[in-house]
Amino acid sequence: MSNHVGNLWPAPYRGNQAIDSVITIPGSKSVTNRALILASLSHSPSVLHKPLHSRDSALMIAGLKALGIGIHKATNGDLTITPAPLFGPAQIDVGNAGTVMRFLPPVAAMAKGLIYFDGDERSHERPLGPLISALESLGVLIEHGSRYSLPMTINANGQLQGGSVEVDATSSSQFISALLLVAPATKVGITVIHTGSSLPSLPHIEMTIQMLREKGVQVDVGQNRWSVKPHVMQGMNSTIEPDLSNAAPFMTAAMISSGTLTIKDWPAKTTQPGDQLRDIFTQMGASVSRNGNDLSITGTGQIHGIDIDLHDVGELTPSIAALCALANSPSYLRGIGHLRLHETDRLAALAREINSLGGSVVEEPTALRINPTPLHSGTFHTYEDHRLATAGAIIGLRVEGIEVENIETTKKTLPDFPKAWADMLSGSE
Repeated sequence: MSNHVGNLWPAPYRGNQAIDSVITIPGSKSVTNRALILASLSHSPSVLHKPLHSRDSALMIAGLKALGIGIHKATNGDLTITPAPLFGPAQIDVGNAGTVMRFLPPVAAMAKGLIYFDGDERSHERPLGPLISALESLGVLIEHGSRYSLPMTINANGQLQGGSVEVDATSSSQFISALLLVAPATKVGITVIHTGSSLPSLPHIEMTIQMLREKGVQVDVGQNRWSVKPHVMQGMNSTIEPDLSNAAPFMTAAMISSGTLTIKDWPAKTTQPGDQLRDIFTQMGASVSRNGNDLSITGTGQIHGIDIDLHDVGELTPSIAALCALANSPSYLRGIGHLRLHETDRLAALAREINSLGGSVVEEPTALRINPTPLHSGTFHTYEDHRLATAGAIIGLRVEGIEVENIETTKKTLPDFPKAWADMLSGSE
């Protein structure tokens, strides 16, 4: 784990000054990248309204374009996706985006030609083997090293037959979503059987299923088993929901400052894991209410510690951990061992960085024990992980003199986090 100090961003210090702000959260990365895949595999054009424009979505768009898909961005940010025959040769840069490195290989398997995949250095370490093995069992020819990781080359013959496939998705639910997303476009459909001991981030699989069903696709769900029939999907006009996981750091700001934050257009019903923040932050002392389409969170002056299993909503952990470090009682965040395989080892990184500021975080194999202690100024390293960067910003609201290394890494899922953070604190939208 590197702790190289790059550009340092002085995190705004709020002290006890309350905020009163209304914000709009950009579109969901998870929904945007799934919608791009489904639109590309449809038989007529689609329009995505309010999609996310960030590094991860840009990498997905570039990858699909490299395979021959037409994607046009309007001046208002809407995307028009025009399906086309998939072909190589092509080179696809996945960056460090889990959705890109896992969702695009099955799509590439339906192209004709050689498709080469590579990405950031960290992408070579992130789990990909179970998906590679699953595709190979479906007859896809893939050149890869002995570690079953990036870089790799898919030698695609222009079609994917489909069939039944076993996959161990213990390290990432994205392996299952990746296969389900392409299943309607295969000849016989795909049945995915999860063989692992546990399954993280189940809400993201439910998100995939819901989006398939919205396209008219038949999805049968059993115990650790999903079956998708072939289906001729048509294009749709879709509006992308706000990214509720990205709402987490902004919501903590209201709790830390005893102020009120209103988030516009919070969906009434959603499969996004971030929707669970309403309950989690209520347990930690906030008051949460809905007013029409908007959600408001108000700090009560108390931040309580929490004992919670975050297995299904692991991406929320960095923001929750940062808030727990400022709480009035200990916390125990459980079921999050899979976070060691994300953009960085998030458990080790959170423990190291909070402890470097005087905190008391005990790192367990699949959990964090956080005992609040007085924190002091210092540098918060981010390890090129967007959620570590926002965790540093959260702590900086309460602790004066926090400098966050490489705040630009937030561009992975937030187009301009520093401006959005400043606007929230100033009360402007």
